[in-house]
Amino acid sequence: MAKRVFFSFHYEDVKAFRANVVRNHWLTKPNRESAGFFDASVWETAKNTGPDAVKRLINAGLKNTSVTVVLVGSETYDRRWVRYEIVKSMQRGNGLFGIHINGIKDRYKQTKTYGPDPFEHLAVTYSQDGTALTLSEWKNGGWHKYLDATGYSLKAQRPRDQWGNTYQLSKWYSVYDWAGNDGYNNFASWIDSHSQD
Repeated sequence: MAKRVFFSFHYEDVKAFRANVVRNHWLTKPNRESAGFFDASVWETAKNTGPDAVKRLINAGLKNTSVTVVLVGSETYDRRWVRYEIVKSMQRGNGLFGIHINGIKDRYKQTKTYGPDPFEHLAVTYSQDGTALTLSEWKNGGWHKYLDATGYSLKAQRPRDQWGNTYQLSKWYSVYDWAGNDGYNNFASWIDSHSQD
């Protein structure tokens, strides 16, 4: 059965066409079941929208989704709202993974150097009893408390060897390569393998 997918991406990658190659690839499949998802993305809002309104928009976009896919371009790792989408996806229990999209040719048939892994730029620190976490982000050459969302209690206690420790999200979340890993044919299986339901 097809999953409802939330796509997280930097708006510049939409203008460069690459993000839409992934988001719309189902159009060339027999049906959405073949593609493996329903698109539930939130487009980046106008620059003059306040942060609270953007958060409400993202939170609403995440409702009824089970998987979040981060489309990784050149600057995705450093985008404020991509980081928020990742954090809120974790909190709601969505399956979560990334896809490098810079290997996709743009409208001028050009590719780009792959961008940094956004999961390496966010981290969690587990409480001393493994029942909650706090969040940090890599900014300006160092780790800082993540301010756009608070830490939260976990549904299940972490293993004892993780209590009190800090981990970058890349420890748990994979990033595929749309061009190199044949995303067109493998996307549905990636969705299935990361789905939490």
